[in-house]
Amino acid sequence: MSHDRPQPPDPAGDSACTVHRKRPTGGTRALLLHGLANSSSVWDALAAREAGGLDLWAAELPWGGGRSPAWAYGPHASRAVADALGQVPGGAGIVVAHSFSTVLLLELLGEELARGGDPFARHGIEGLVLVSPFYRRDPESFEYGVVGDMLENFRRTMDEGIRVVAGPRLDPSLRRDMAQRVCEQVGPYGYLSFFRSYLHTPWLRTDLITVPSLVIGGEEDFTAVPAESRALAADLPDARCRFIPGAGHFPMVEQADAFSAALGEFLDAIGCPAPAAVDQPA
Repeated sequence: MSHDRPQPPDPAGDSACTVHRKRPTGGTRALLLHGLANSSSVWDALAAREAGGLDLWAAELPWGGGRSPAWAYGPHASRAVADALGQVPGGAGIVVAHSFSTVLLLELLGEELARGGDPFARHGIEGLVLVSPFYRRDPESFEYGVVGDMLENFRRTMDEGIRVVAGPRLDPSLRRDMAQRVCEQVGPYGYLSFFRSYLHTPWLRTDLITVPSLVIGGEEDFTAVPAESRALAADLPDARCRFIPGAGHFPMVEQADAFSAALGEFLDAIGCPAPAAVDQPA
């Protein structure tokens, strides 16, 4: 008995993303890239704060919450990051990436640099802010037990994301059910796309990524642990590392004031101009 086989994954398909202006200012542009199963709303608390006067643009990426898992059927998830970079008028400026998107961003930039290209000039990138990144230097550090640990941590991270957005009034049992549904929506292809990218981090060409960078995480992050942020900052040619007390995997939500201040300090350190006044509509 025959059956219709699914079409092979289309490398260009199911990777569409959209970019919108989240907060207009006269300051340096910044593109915000959310993590797996999140959305641009994860940056709402940041947009309500000073954040160095950044002109904020936010991407809605294929791996966002509630999206089809078809983006993960092929091997080229980082193409959506390239698409987002190209949608910011005048260049991306400071690229702020969270969690899964940090790995895809570094992969995209490193591969082009290794080919002799200049993605910084092509996309107008002045600096990177890598939030709660996943990174390991050594493939041998991925022992077999990591497989089960990371799968459980993924569910816990989805639970944490719902908690920090919804607040303490949401019943914990309902929150756990919601987190489980998010995991089911991401599905095995989405999760394995993340895990494959994480397993590849020992081969990222961090040595070629020379723009000023800030690696920033929460002191209490149990999934993208602080030791990995320190290692990444040490392996980037021009990077500083900062941890936010009292924050886990979502420091831009949990401790938005401290996160905003850290961004402002980073912009001052790399010499980004102060924002000009922007006329507001009457």
